[in-house]
Amino acid sequence: MRFEHRIDGARLDSSDGVMTAIASALEFPSYFGYNLDALYDSLTDLSWLPPGEHVLIWSNPGALRAADATAYDAIAVVLADAVADGAEGDAHLSVVLRSR
Repeated sequence: MRFEHRIDGARLDSSDGVMTAIASALEFPSYFGYNLDALYDSLTDLSWLPPGEHVLIWSNPGALRAADATAYDAIAVVLADAVADGAEGDAHLSVVLRSR
């Protein structure tokens, strides 16, 4: 199965905002720590999600990049590393960044 999880980044101009949106879209457990290490750990776990491909679609990521390029780069690296390293179990992650 393929599941799409969408966030619209048009108004997300902080790393906290983006992490909150990702956590909500992927239904992270309540213990999610809202930092880059916790983001990576959650993205490479996904044990609470049903088996299949889980595609995180981040539309309009440019708002964060314009507001805080360092935060954008850090989150982009975590997303890329999580995809490259893969999730344990039957749920796995793909990420699409979609600019308008």
